[in-house]
Order: sequence, then C-alpha cells, then structure tokens
Amino acid sequence: MTHPIQLQGQSFQMHFSGALFWVEKSMLLISDVHLGKISHFRKYGAAVPQNAVQQNFEAMTMAIEFFKPTKVVFLGDLFHSSLNKEWELFENWVNTITSEMILVSGNHDIISPLKYEDIHITVISELVLDSFLLTHHPEERDGFFNFSGHIHPAIKLSGLGRQSVRLPCFYKTESQMILPAFGEFTGTYTLEPCDGCEVFALLGDSVLPVPIKEVKKKRSFRKKSI
Repeated sequence: MTHPIQLQGQSFQMHFSGALFWVEKSMLLISDVHLGKISHFRKYGAAVPQNAVQQNFEAMTMAIEFFKPTKVVFLGDLFHSSLNKEWELFENWVNTITSEMILVSGNHDIISPLKYEDIHITVISELVLDSFLLTHHPEERDGFFNFSGHIHPAIKLSGLGRQSVRLPCFYKTESQMILPAFGEFTGTYTLEPCDGCEVFALLGDSVLPVPIKEVKKKRSFRKKSI
C-alpha cells in the first residue's frame, strides 16, 4: 500500500493513490487532482462516467484517513478550470476534513484565491520548508530538494513479445521528485529514465520500485503543457 523513502534525512511514504506523506511534518502532498475537469468535458459531450467525479473525493478521503495528516498541501492544479458544479461538491468535502489545507497554485488554478480563503484554504506560489522546495512545475534551485507535479509522470514497461503497459509513477532524480497526477481522467506523460533516477510505479494498491535496466536520455519537462 505504501513504500518508504528517505530524502535529505527525512522520512516519506509513497501511497498507491499518488499521495506522498512527510512523516516528520505530518504533511500529505497531493498533486494534480484537476477537480472540475470531468464536469467540464461532460458539458461538451465527452463520454466520461459521472461516478469518476466522486472517485476523486473518495480517493482524497482515503489517503487522508490513512495518514491522518496535520496538513494537506496540494501541489497545484487542484481545480481544472473555472467554477462549475464540482466546486460545491468540493466545498462540502472540505467541511468534512479537519487537516489544515494549503494550495501551491498551478497553471490551471484560475479560481480566485478569495474563494479558497472562504473555505479556509491558503493559496501560495511556492512553499519552502527546511531544505525542501514545494512547487507545481518542476524546478531546480541550488540547495533544495524539489517536490512538484504538473508532468503527470508515467513509465512504460515492456514484457514478453510486444506487450507493454504504461503506469503512473513517482519519478525521482537527485534533486527532485515529481508526483503522479492524483485525479481521475487526468492523462499521463511517459518519461524515460535518466541517469541516476528512481521510478516507483503505481499498480493497483501497490507502489513498486522499477528496476532501471537501460539508462536513456532524460526528456525535457519544459515541453509539457497540461
């Protein structure tokens, strides 16, 4: 269900939902939920099951109840676009959560911070804690280990013959970790392993370290726009 990892002398737990728990800070990191995206696409005729909306809230509740964090930090793209009917569902969900909530704003977070403040969610551009830098877009800054989202990372695994599967993953380099997209119907972006990276794939209710047998050239993150 979880997989432990030590970073900069601190303890973290990767959860199969895509959330990351920082043990010493009692802080749960969640990235790219993209609430409202399903309703947005359904409005324009996309065949997206309505129950996928509720699955986002159920997944967040499950992760929060499992870790019981003091704080929940969303690493951007919490809400996909402008206000729609999912905002009311989100407000109702927030009222059931006792953890403090912080939103590190992403490129899709266009809703006024005042709306978040009304439901006691603090909106900031980045968060610095000790030697850690929490952002939406992946960043490299001297002296800091970066947690981010935005990319929706996935890894392609090949089996016998031409069989292959693409799995969302935690993608770690020497100075950063990119979290998988948490939300349903968000899509993924396949990254190739870079020299010295570590990949932890999400499969069912497990987080699986992926052996990197062949090192390939690292793909640029800057070409990604979601």
